[in-house]
Amino acid sequence: MSAQSPSPSLGQTEPGASYESIEEVKAAFEPVMRAIATAVGPSCEVVLHDLSATSPDLEHTIAAIENGHVTGRHVGGPSTNLGVEVMRDQAADHDKFGYSGLTSDGRELNCSSIYLRNSSGRIIAALCINFDVSVVQRVQGLLGTLLPERTPAEEPSEFFGQDLVAVMKAMIDEAISEAGRPVEQMTREDRVAVLARLDQRGVLQMRKAVETVAGRLGISRVTAYAYLDEAHSAAAQS
Repeated sequence: MSAQSPSPSLGQTEPGASYESIEEVKAAFEPVMRAIATAVGPSCEVVLHDLSATSPDLEHTIAAIENGHVTGRHVGGPSTNLGVEVMRDQAADHDKFGYSGLTSDGRELNCSSIYLRNSSGRIIAALCINFDVSVVQRVQGLLGTLLPERTPAEEPSEFFGQDLVAVMKAMIDEAISEAGRPVEQMTREDRVAVLARLDQRGVLQMRKAVETVAGRLGISRVTAYAYLDEAHSAAAQS
């Protein structure tokens, strides 16, 4: 950059910051690249591409790289198909975050790329972060084999608590949640349905259960018994 426009420091990467050479970009970002790769670990590749030439050779754009083993690339290595697209239309905003990539051997990557420009607005470099999610996928697969299969709609058949009161409260919470709306917005029918569900599951046989449910539903104990009678009558008629 010119003497009148000093290079941005590492904390000055806000929109509008510009760099006039790849050397300037490397000086600013190589420590950041090292920090990211070290903090995230060996599955995280951080790459700086040199796009400063008028017609960059996309076969040899990598100016700096950390954890190159992730994609098998090194300094002097190639860009990707995105580099080709960027060079076609430099005026567009090509910054992209959290998109999927794929290595040549079929591993999935979680990627983000930002493009750095000079004072004329021309793209001169790209900083890319590529995280190999295959390790996480393998761990996820292993955990999947250890956990029993359960459909999302399947209701829990057993609750565990420090005492029976805790178990009762958990079951009441579950029944209220199934109503699909907060207690404050419940209709009479919603409250009757909650009491019916809890009765079917044996909750109302617990000591002081009706009083507890009534308190949660914002009704009196007498009203709770009336709603329960209404639920019993509806069940008998169905």
